[in-house]
Amino acid sequence: MTTTKIILPESEIPTHWYNVVADMPNPPEPPLGPDGNPIGPEALAPIFPMNIIEQEMSQERWIPIPNEVRRVYQQWRPSPLYRARRLEEMLGTPAKIYYKNEGVSPAGSHKPNSAVPQVYYNKVAGINRLSTETGAGQWGSALAMAGQMFGVEVTVYMVKVSYQQKPYRRSMMETWGAKVLASPTDQTDAGRKVLAQDPDSPGSLGIAISEAVEAAATQEDTKYSLGSVLNHVLLHQTIIGLETKKQLEMVGDYPDMIFAPCGGGCNFAGMAFPFIADKASGKNINLVAVEPTSCPTLTKGHYAYDFGDTVGLTPLMKMYTLGHDFIPPSIHAGGLRYHGDSPLISQLYHEGILEARAVPNVATFEAGVTFARAEGIIPAPETCHAIRATIDEALKCKETKEPKTLLFNLSGHGHFDMMAYDKYFRGELEDFAYPEEAIAQSIANLPKF
Repeated sequence: MTTTKIILPESEIPTHWYNVVADMPNPPEPPLGPDGNPIGPEALAPIFPMNIIEQEMSQERWIPIPNEVRRVYQQWRPSPLYRARRLEEMLGTPAKIYYKNEGVSPAGSHKPNSAVPQVYYNKVAGINRLSTETGAGQWGSALAMAGQMFGVEVTVYMVKVSYQQKPYRRSMMETWGAKVLASPTDQTDAGRKVLAQDPDSPGSLGIAISEAVEAAATQEDTKYSLGSVLNHVLLHQTIIGLETKKQLEMVGDYPDMIFAPCGGGCNFAGMAFPFIADKASGKNINLVAVEPTSCPTLTKGHYAYDFGDTVGLTPLMKMYTLGHDFIPPSIHAGGLRYHGDSPLISQLYHEGILEARAVPNVATFEAGVTFARAEGIIPAPETCHAIRATIDEALKCKETKEPKTLLFNLSGHGHFDMMAYDKYFRGELEDFAYPEEAIAQSIANLPKF
């Protein structure tokens, strides 16, 4: 019988995370303070514990995974790698398609890979309360779950449009004991400032980050936890790619191309970063970040220093950005509605090591339905972006008769996103045009030194 599901035993859960900084051609661009000068660890201390800051600043190639974290990982890791044989047959492609199923975690996505260690490190540092933001609700769900496991209180600022579109994500967070607020709220200065300008604001990840950072910076017993973008978050997610490399070795295969959704960047980095050292040593592999055409940070953004949040509370980071006050359209892939991108991904993309593609809204759901009808798994809207790009490449292989090996990260299931699928079936989803004027205005407001 041919192999469809490739399983690693629990004994093969990686013992270390991979830090891509050690293998980058050039050192990462440093974060800056408001005066334009590089900041040190002390500038981050009001919102992060020092053990997290050490990971954020580390240049070590391998960072040990604490045994307490690995024990929690055993609840769902190693996650299975699948050969998408039924999808290959449906497409009639000579390409081989693999996907790593991160939807098997208790929270239904890849997000617990970082939520668990972040809560653990805060608990070790004596922190008992965390604030965070969430877009689609996957990060908030993961942090709520991890907080419950380690006895840490969690407050989640959930982007208002997602709060309204995804009520069951909110229910998940509350089931795990978290307090969930629709952002922008009237409970922070940042939220009140946004509401004063636009009482009907749908919110954005940038706004929710502003509120969560403010809560941490102004409350002595609270620290902040971020679900993507920063180095330590991407570091934790590399467990995905590290497992995948072992699983592909088990069947004697290796990818020609890797696709993963990219909003803040942890999803893509988790799969792609462990393959960057291979690429640097001469392996011919294409690493493709896939984003929505309505929020095309890498493909249409500017590479510049910008704030990670809307109000300007975070340090300045060198990244591809659409402008920190850009409010993306209210697409259902809430996890991809972010104005910026990870500084590490941005730099690697700028240096030509990574690639990026933008795909339209309706076509992503078309790809998700095709995948579900072939493989049985209903994917999250974010994941549908990677599936769209993978299917497009597989169909291209059908034309060229190239037997490429394609790999994508199935970052989460779509069980709580069925409202979006309903809209797709009713023909109510739209392709949002790239808002050139709005982004031009936001770019004009980039920080000046």
